[in-house]
Parts: sequence; structure tokens; C-alpha cells
Amino acid sequence: MSLELVLTLPILGVVLMGLFEFTLLFYARGQVVEASRAGARQATLPGATIDDVEATVARVLPPRLRQGLAVETDLGTRSGDMVLVAVSVPMTSAAPDLLWPIGAGLAGKRLTSETRMVQE
Repeated sequence: MSLELVLTLPILGVVLMGLFEFTLLFYARGQVVEASRAGARQATLPGATIDDVEATVARVLPPRLRQGLAVETDLGTRSGDMVLVAVSVPMTSAAPDLLWPIGAGLAGKRLTSETRMVQE
């Protein structure tokens, strides 16, 4: 019985750590998507600036996801133009890097969401 436990416990531990990390990343992905949507809505308003869009994105994201935040914005010049807001955060700010010992680390990887809307 103890031999079976010794053989299966590390596998169970890796599966549980992977599940925990995936859950945190999935939740953070939803927050990044919502931030890009909010930024795009701000960008569609007349007179919106890049600073306004970045402030809106930062306001929507929780503090832990603001570390390493990158916002790419392409504002249209006229009504009917397409605006683009891309939000990117490091995965390491979204979840602890629990699986690096088995080669599935999060270092250098980013969560990204891009939203396009028509300018008003």
C-alpha cells in the first residue's frame, strides 16, 4: 500500500498543481478580455486619446495584472474607422509558476486579448 502511494502521490500532486494554475490563468484571461473590451469601448468615443484608453484598461484590471501590462492601441481618425485595443500581461503575474520543474513554465509567456470596434 505505501509503495502505491509513493508512486501515485507525485503524479496526483502535479495534476493538482496544473489544475490550480490553469484555473488561475483561465480567470485572468477573462479579466484581460474584459479590459481589452473596455479599452476598445473607450477608444470608440469621439475625442478619446491613447492615455484615456490605457487608463480605462488599468482601471478594469486588478493590481496584480497591472505589473508588466502592455496596451497597444490603434485609434481611428474618422467615424466608422476600426479601432484596435490589444492588452497583454505576463502569465507569471496571473498565476504562480508551479509547473516549471517539469518543463511547463510560464516565464516569458503572456496572456493577450485583442478587441476591434467601429469608432462612433
